Amino acid sequence: MSKYKKNHQKKQQHHNHKKVKENDVLVTENEDNKPINEELFIYEEKDEYKVIAVRFKNIGKKYFFDPRNLDLKINDKVLVETIRGIEFGEVVSNIKHVTKDEVFLPIKPIIRKATEEDKEKYLQNKHEEGHVLEVCEDLVKKNELTMRLLGCEYTFDRTKLIIYFSAENRIDFRQLVKDLAAVFRTRIELRQVGVRDAAKYIGGLGPCGRILCCNTFLGNFDTVSIKMAKNQNLSLNPQKISGACGKLLCCLRYEADFYDEMSQIMPRVGEIVLTPDGEGKVYGVNALIDTVKVVITETSAVKTYQLKNVNRITIDDDDFEVDEELLELEKDE
Repeated sequence: MSKYKKNHQKKQQHHNHKKVKENDVLVTENEDNKPINEELFIYEEKDEYKVIAVRFKNIGKKYFFDPRNLDLKINDKVLVETIRGIEFGEVVSNIKHVTKDEVFLPIKPIIRKATEEDKEKYLQNKHEEGHVLEVCEDLVKKNELTMRLLGCEYTFDRTKLIIYFSAENRIDFRQLVKDLAAVFRTRIELRQVGVRDAAKYIGGLGPCGRILCCNTFLGNFDTVSIKMAKNQNLSLNPQKISGACGKLLCCLRYEADFYDEMSQIMPRVGEIVLTPDGEGKVYGVNALIDTVKVVITETSAVKTYQLKNVNRITIDDDDFEVDEELLELEKDE
């Protein structure tokens, strides 16, 4: 090996060591402080993978990582490498095996358990978020941008500052990014989020009187449709089936499978059925206790029957018209 090449390698090693020092993140595999060799973690195609779930926010998505040989349990704080950089997360599951269809390959390894210094650094990053938002708010006003700031976060190694905002239209924030980079001396990412995510950041009360599900425990936003509201015999009034975000209530999804199954069995309101007292029109149904309320054609009497005592004469297709206002609620962001 030439003398020039040796000196170049020494300089590169010194540069890498200095970079790690500046960010106060030491990525090690064992007590000898040897860096993790990522080549050892290239996964072959196999049926099952050993993983552990990590979450980066109190109410956020869970991501799978390779636990390696670390002794990890729920609530442990760990450092992991993501596409955004080194991140501080919390273990939210025990070590388990999942199929290849449940993960995105390759699975990144857990770097290590968080030390007390790591926890202090994470808390310091969180503490500075308020100041970041104040500065950003001033710069937004200076650049006369119509955007609403929702929150911000540093990556653990402070190589990137991510700022979340909502806006009705597309925003040209190129100058704002330059101004922010000049102040905070790091990479800036401005991320526009939809109305559901905005409600998750802001919080509030739902029509049930409880704190919004997305602000307390709902990590993912599942698809919600008008058909779910119809199957649950709810009023198709946009004001009654929409949440604080202006979209369909997320809780329509919770019992959707049950009501979808029952909608195939139970008659619909307005349907003609045969009862022990003769033919009649369905006036109401209760899927929870399997009862059908029927207006008897001959006597106009309203009677309640168990589902097993009611015979459907004709089963119509489940087509129904949806007006534009309801379709707007159903649109995904």
